Amino acid sequence: MMTKKLVLLVMLLTLALGVVGCDPPERLRSDAELSLNPVQAAGHHIFDHQCATCHAAYSPHVYKGPSLQGMFKKPYLHTGAPANDDRVEDIIETGHNKMPSYSRILTQEQIDQVIAYLHTL
Repeated sequence: MMTKKLVLLVMLLTLALGVVGCDPPERLRSDAELSLNPVQAAGHHIFDHQCATCHAAYSPHVYKGPSLQGMFKKPYLHTGAPANDDRVEDIIETGHNKMPSYSRILTQEQIDQVIAYLHTL
């Protein structure tokens, strides 16, 4: 009888931790699932390899940097700057706070592709 109660308690605790615990990691979504055009798809690939370790794309979860979900649907970025292509390009090129500069890592075309992808979030 004591074993059944212990098993039940462990199951309830496991369920409670699953409901209240950490968010599961974001599932990578395919370009087809997202209905991306070729430019956005290229930006998606770059984002997954260069940005996703610090920024969430499809959830409000904060990693090392702010979530980018819906960033162009808001009037202002997390920094307080206007949410527009020029300001986002500037942040990607020069960095901000703990975010490093990507001006020597990404070409201008790649930055434009990432920005096109960010518009889909």
